Amino acid sequence: MTPRRASLVAIPLLVLASCGGGSSSPAETLPADLDLLVEAVPSLKFDKTDYGTVKAGEIMFGYSNVDSVRHTLILAKGDQKVPNFKLVIGVKGDNDSGAVTLEPGKYELICDVPGHSNMRAVLTVE
Repeated sequence: MTPRRASLVAIPLLVLASCGGGSSSPAETLPADLDLLVEAVPSLKFDKTDYGTVKAGEIMFGYSNVDSVRHTLILAKGDQKVPNFKLVIGVKGDNDSGAVTLEPGKYELICDVPGHSNMRAVLTVE
């Protein structure tokens, strides 16, 4: 009888242990003072191909995941990546934000996750 009791006690403990973990922390809330919001949407693309024109200086970017896979957002001017700027969104509903100082010119928004090469858009800074 003792071995049966031990196995009955062990089963619920294993079940409880397997139910733990997997916590889903809330997505970061985007700041109210965004200068530009970029969304990653299904079919591996941004919500726009051209984000228009923003004023040179510090620009606050928001990045929101409407897709179900991980995406990144980097900026490039010509063939040079903008240093110290990268936003990452892991799953649907994730948000990230960050500020970067940009000089006038044409910039390309890029998702640099392998296989996401068609995720490109244009931003003009004046």
